[in-house]
Amino acid sequence: MPITLTEKAAKEVQRVMSEKSLSNMVLRIGVVGGGCSGFQYSLGFDEASDPKQDVVEEHHGVRVAVDKKSELFLDGTVLDFYDGLEKRGFTFNNPNAVKSCGCGSSFSA
Repeated sequence: MPITLTEKAAKEVQRVMSEKSLSNMVLRIGVVGGGCSGFQYSLGFDEASDPKQDVVEEHHGVRVAVDKKSELFLDGTVLDFYDGLEKRGFTFNNPNAVKSCGCGSSFSA
């Protein structure tokens, strides 16, 4: 699997899924063009995954789908959840990112 969810990130995803009644959804993680560094992470929920186009794996009870185009850019990435005084949200630790922007939502590879 190109991406790993920490236990803390998985618990936050499960909390959101429970609140929004998304129990049969998969967490879809991908890379799209854009942002100030060239690529942006995409994170959302999807009703289904396609075994021909997606890599699907379960992490701490959360089914995660990554499309095969994004897989190259996300190989070895860890998705975590940060909950501090100054900010709160998901963080990507991507070893393939050569450069990333100050907000952490875009990168170049």
